[in-house]
Amino acid sequence: MLAFTLSIDDLVIASFTTGPGATTLPMKIYSDVRLGVKPEINAVCSLMVAVVTFTVIIASIMTKRQEVERERAERAALAGR
Repeated sequence: MLAFTLSIDDLVIASFTTGPGATTLPMKIYSDVRLGVKPEINAVCSLMVAVVTFTVIIASIMTKRQEVERERAERAALAGR
């Protein structure tokens, strides 16, 4: 439900901020979906999901590494006292 709300918000913002003759990605997807879903739209959406998934995985790995390094530094500081 939250993703749907945010995507509609992107569409509304794009429709109010673009000038005549300009087509943004949300507007293009919306107009293509109204006329029928094409394979290009499926490919774009799949790429967007893949990029977001990859970014979340990388961020998670980096956060875990930082936590491990912080714990090692704390243990080294306690051992040095």
